[in-house]
Amino acid sequence: MATKRPTRGGKAPKPRKKKRKMRLSLRQNKIKKTDSYTDSLGWSQSNAGRVLEDAPKPVEPETLVVQCDMCGCRLKIPKPKKQRYTVSCSYPECGHIMKFD
Repeated sequence: MATKRPTRGGKAPKPRKKKRKMRLSLRQNKIKKTDSYTDSLGWSQSNAGRVLEDAPKPVEPETLVVQCDMCGCRLKIPKPKKQRYTVSCSYPECGHIMKFD
């Protein structure tokens, strides 16, 4: 029979814990090419990969139609870039200048 180890100062020795070996891996296991998965239930497959976008905003016309105050002539002018602008009537006998704020 084996003899016990002598104790230190009358204390019993602590039992040693068994170390556990853990396998840690960050590699992804490769999927075999023979495995194929198809699912026809749930989300529709026809819309896969389609990106939803906002509806297109209506484009404003690039020309404005202005009616002369004096002769009633209709004038097509390009859309002004500034808030204040002036328009002169193109009718030769009128020549009225309109100011817009």
